[in-house]
Amino acid sequence: MFATDLGSNARFRRQISQKPQISLVPDLAEGIQLPDEQGGLSPRIAKFIATHELPSPCLVIDVDIVEHNYMQMTHALPLAHVYYAVKANPAAEVVARLAELGSNFDTASPGEIDLCLNLGVAPSRISYGNTIKKQADIAYAYTQGIRMFAFDSEAELEKISISAPGSKVYCRILVESEGAEWPLSRKFGCEPDMALDLLLKAQDLGLDPIGVSFHVGSQQTNLNQWDPAIAQVAKLFERASAQGVDLRMIDMGGGFPSRYRADVQPVEDYADKIMSAMVRHFGAALPEMILEPGRSLVGDAGVIQAEVVLTSKKSASEDKRWVYLDIGKFSGLAETMDEAIKYRILTPHDGGETGPVVLAGPTCDSADILYEKTAYEMPLALEAGDKVLILSTGAYTTTYSAVNFNGFAPLEAVCI
Repeated sequence: MFATDLGSNARFRRQISQKPQISLVPDLAEGIQLPDEQGGLSPRIAKFIATHELPSPCLVIDVDIVEHNYMQMTHALPLAHVYYAVKANPAAEVVARLAELGSNFDTASPGEIDLCLNLGVAPSRISYGNTIKKQADIAYAYTQGIRMFAFDSEAELEKISISAPGSKVYCRILVESEGAEWPLSRKFGCEPDMALDLLLKAQDLGLDPIGVSFHVGSQQTNLNQWDPAIAQVAKLFERASAQGVDLRMIDMGGGFPSRYRADVQPVEDYADKIMSAMVRHFGAALPEMILEPGRSLVGDAGVIQAEVVLTSKKSASEDKRWVYLDIGKFSGLAETMDEAIKYRILTPHDGGETGPVVLAGPTCDSADILYEKTAYEMPLALEAGDKVLILSTGAYTTTYSAVNFNGFAPLEAVCI
C-alpha cells in the first residue's frame, strides 16, 4: 500500500522494536501501555513502523494514547469541561475517539465545524473559538446550530449579534505568556477594561455574555502563569456583576505541554495550581470551567518517520555537519520557527559516536532550517537513506503542512 524502503533498513527495524529505554506503565484505561516519563518510543507505534511500509515522511498517531491523555486530564480536573482544540490535529479518528469519550470541541473555521458535525458531534458541544471570523462564517455556524462564540473586539461582537442573535458569547483577554515555548502574541485578546465594556455591550445587543477566556501560551512550562490570569478574570466577574451582567464561565484555553527535549511536569501539577488559583480568587462560588487542550492530548501520541536526504559540510575544516531531512518547516515542522519547539529524534545509529549538526528541511527556501542555534548532536554514522523518528509530533504538524510548496506533497498520516 505504501511505497518506501523501510524493509531495507533491517537494523533500524530491530532497533525501534527493542529500544532499551522503553519501560511500560499502565494506563488509566486497561490494556493501554505507554512509554515511561523519559518519553521513549511508544511500543505500539514502534511495532507498527517496524511491520508496515510507510511513505516518508509520515506521521503515525496512536489514538489510544490520545484517549489516555484525555482521561488523565479529566481525572485531574474533573470540574472542568474539555473542549478539544481541533486545530491541533483534526484527524477524523482522533476527533471520533474524543467524541466517544464525551469531549466537547473548540473549532476555528467552518471546516472544523463540519468535521465535528459529520462525526455526529452535537452542535451544543461545539464552540467557535476563533476571535477573527467572516460574517458569512458566523452565519453558517449559526445555521448549523452553533450557539457559542468567542470575540475580543467591538466589530466582531457586532457581527455575532447580527448573524448569531441570542448566542452565548465570551470575551478573550490579554494575559502574560512568559514561560511558554510557543508564546502567543497580541493578535488575540483585549485589555480587561475593554473586555468589561464589550461584555456590557453584548448584553445590550441581545446576546448572552457568559464569561471570559484567556490563553497563557502554548507549551507553557511556568505553572504560576494561571494564577494572575485567573485573578484578572475574577476581578472582571466582580465588576461586571456590579453593572448588571452576571458572568458564569471561565475559559482557560490550552497551554498544557507535550514532552519535547525538556522535561515537563505532569498534568496533575497543573491541575493543582489551577484549582488553588480558582479557590483563592473565586472562593466556593466557582464558575463553570472550560479547558481547550490540543497539544497535550495529541502531541505525545504521534511520531513522524522521516528520511535523511543528505549529510554534508560547508568546509573541510568544519566539524559541524548539515543533516537534511525529507521533512521541514513547510511540510509539518512549522513550530521549529525561531527554534521554539525542540523535538527529540531517534536514529538507527543511536549509541554510537556523535557530532554537532545543523538540521534542515528539503526545500529550496533558505528559511527551511530546523535547528542551527540549538545544540543538536547526531551519530557520525548517519547517512542518506537512514530513517529517523521525530517524537511527540502528533500536534500542529499535519495542520501546518503546506499543500504543494516546492512540489512536495502534504505530510501523510496514519492513525492506529
